[in-house]
Amino acid sequence: MLLLHNPRYAGAYCYGRTRYSRRADGGSSIKKLPRDEWHTLIPDAHDGYITWEEYEDNQRRLLASAQAYGLDRRKSPPREGPALLQGIVICGVCGKRMRVQYRSRGGKIIPLYMCERDAIQYGSPVCQSIMGDEIDAAVGRLLLETITPLAMEAALAVQQEVSARSDEAERLRMQQVERARHEADIARRRYMLVDPDNRLVADTLEADWNEKLRALREAKEDCERRRNEDQIQINEEVRSRVKALTTDFPRLWNDPNTSDRDRKRIVRLLIDDVTLIKKDKIIVHVRFKGGTTTTLTLPKPKHVQEKYRTPLAVVEQIRDLAKHHIDRQIAKILNERGHRSGRGSAFNPNIIKNLRKRHGVKSYYEHLRDSGMLNATEMAARLGVCRETVWAWRSAGLLEAYLANERNEYLFEPTCVNTPVKHMGKKIVEHSRLPKFASKQIIEE
Repeated sequence: MLLLHNPRYAGAYCYGRTRYSRRADGGSSIKKLPRDEWHTLIPDAHDGYITWEEYEDNQRRLLASAQAYGLDRRKSPPREGPALLQGIVICGVCGKRMRVQYRSRGGKIIPLYMCERDAIQYGSPVCQSIMGDEIDAAVGRLLLETITPLAMEAALAVQQEVSARSDEAERLRMQQVERARHEADIARRRYMLVDPDNRLVADTLEADWNEKLRALREAKEDCERRRNEDQIQINEEVRSRVKALTTDFPRLWNDPNTSDRDRKRIVRLLIDDVTLIKKDKIIVHVRFKGGTTTTLTLPKPKHVQEKYRTPLAVVEQIRDLAKHHIDRQIAKILNERGHRSGRGSAFNPNIIKNLRKRHGVKSYYEHLRDSGMLNATEMAARLGVCRETVWAWRSAGLLEAYLANERNEYLFEPTCVNTPVKHMGKKIVEHSRLPKFASKQIIEE
């Protein structure tokens, strides 16, 4: 940890990074100061384990990743979750960073972008909460539309123009270096012409010469650094590689083997941040690297019940089929017709039953009861026999019955006693189709 935080390990001398103070109760406190308030900082004062540039890069990464920095933290490192915009989403209402939570919907993990810093710290209501699946998909489509061969050709043309203008900037920087060299030469000549016996003047001229040499060195380093940053030549090989990248980008983005973390890294290379505003519609402001902005308008996410609601056309088919079929048969018919439930699954009796109750659709059993049909107990009372006899006559085909529900309950026609011979008075019915225990049933005619 010292290698990451202490400038001495990067070859710099520093003093006064903390401030010691006494409290009113007699205790003491130590406060870490920002770098611009340090007493002394001299980079490259001695050899370090790492370079000063590596130290600066480490500090930027630590600042971006540390949760403890709160509002100062610009981005969080890309993690494994599916939230494409994790760490770069800004609330369009209060301007704070939005954090990510995850919800399970239909076996899928869906991101939820929430602005709840004030709710956590002060108990205030949550500022905004927006389901992020549609937003992530829209931003992904925007990237695919943006990274096209035509757009990259225009970007390369702009880069060539910038490279051409950098030549003029290089010329001005070289003039500054020559001016610093000229001033250093004048200081050297003055020092060489001074009388050695006049030590006070000699020391002054020597200090001035050292100052001019230091300015010359800084001018050369600045010129070299800016030359490396600005004069990047775009040759034909680089141009062809960039064009090939635009062709492969959609395939890479849509490849199922591309991890969520890699997609987030791609997004961070192209986008600075995304601002969300939730009103009647979702307004998405996307700010690309370089300052270009794009605004997307998306419909407000549906409530989970609306999103997974079975279409009304399918419900109407269930209403018609329930007049003649039980739930199991209705599910089979709808599946054969290619229909699916609101969550995309095949129909089963439980789904049909729940849909009927939710939409007030009568079951086949209720339709039969409304038409006047009787259950086994009522049929037995009407015929003056026991329930077992009613079931035996139904099995023998002497009573007409209908399967009314999933529990194998039958309903009977009220006047459907099919006896093969009409008898007068009391007579024992003999019929080969009757079971043995019912073959001597006496029927009053």
